[in-house]
Amino acid sequence: MEIRQVNPGVFELLERRILHGIALEWESAASALPPAYRGAMRMPVFAIADMRDKWGLWSGSIREITLSRKLVTEHPWDCAREVLHHEMAHQFADEVFRARGEPPHGPSFRKACGILRANPKASGDYPLLDARIAGESGHAEDKMLLRVKKLLALAGSPNRHEAETAMSMAHDLIARYNIDLIERNGERDFLSAFAGRPALRHQRQESHMANLLQDHYFVRIIWVHSYVVEKGGMGTVIEISGTPKNVRLAGYVYDYVKRFIDVEWSAYNKGGTHGERRKTDFAVGVIEGFRNKLRASASKRPADGEQRESAERTLACIKDPKLEDYFHARYPYIRTRRGSSRRVDGRVLQDGRELGGALVIHEGINERGTGGLLLADR
Repeated sequence: MEIRQVNPGVFELLERRILHGIALEWESAASALPPAYRGAMRMPVFAIADMRDKWGLWSGSIREITLSRKLVTEHPWDCAREVLHHEMAHQFADEVFRARGEPPHGPSFRKACGILRANPKASGDYPLLDARIAGESGHAEDKMLLRVKKLLALAGSPNRHEAETAMSMAHDLIARYNIDLIERNGERDFLSAFAGRPALRHQRQESHMANLLQDHYFVRIIWVHSYVVEKGGMGTVIEISGTPKNVRLAGYVYDYVKRFIDVEWSAYNKGGTHGERRKTDFAVGVIEGFRNKLRASASKRPADGEQRESAERTLACIKDPKLEDYFHARYPYIRTRRGSSRRVDGRVLQDGRELGGALVIHEGINERGTGGLLLADR
């Protein structure tokens, strides 16, 4: 990764915009507090500084939340957001609970983390969100991911049958591993991370992509409000919740399918005969075609000679109780989004479905595709 050359004036402008974003994120989190605590905190001062041994700091004496310059410029926005919420919990414990004489991460702080749905560990040398998603520990979970990587590499075979078989085996491995983990109630941690970048507006295909990920990759999806650095205002983004490896897999599929759509649309619309609005129909078709392919493939797989249930039963109906508990604790108040209906070009939609039905996910599972604000895309 290479840092882009940024002149001092642009850098100062970027930091001012980031500070504005931190303030808006603070307001958003404060406004989502339970009614009993809403309005309990006053907005502090925000600062960005070079910090050696921590990612963030709440200074009660001057009412200031400081975030690391490295954090906000070299890591994805959801990493900074997680640290901000942690520091907000320190502020809450200090100013609302008046936690005098307690250790920094004492009972009042932990209670504040529960109220703010903040990660009590997100400080000091605790790995940032992107590092936790990418981390390898040698556990069985990581060995499973290594096997998935190898299968997805084989899915790049020029032999169509070999490629299809390898991808099917990779998805079968993911499903069997997670179902076994759920049934034996194995130990697992959960986290939440963005898919893509926050934006002021999203196309219809994003909701179809969210459903694809939730139905086939053992994750929960929700739209959350978050700051759009490029636009200087609050927008929305898909957030994926699950085990670190499932979040990583789902994020990889999200990036892969989006790149596939962009490449195939450029070829499909080479003469410019279709307007950009038709790209949404095309993208929805690709996602629907790929989703149908996963369903059909799952329903045909044998399980060591035993009868396998249908894809809908295996993936859509089996839920992880621990993930559900984590998700509902993080988001106790959930509203349903409804999309608006509009005219669709049936032919473009069907052409997209055909391409999606032939899509084979392959290559390795790489780092997340959204780098820090000053970093080139990975």
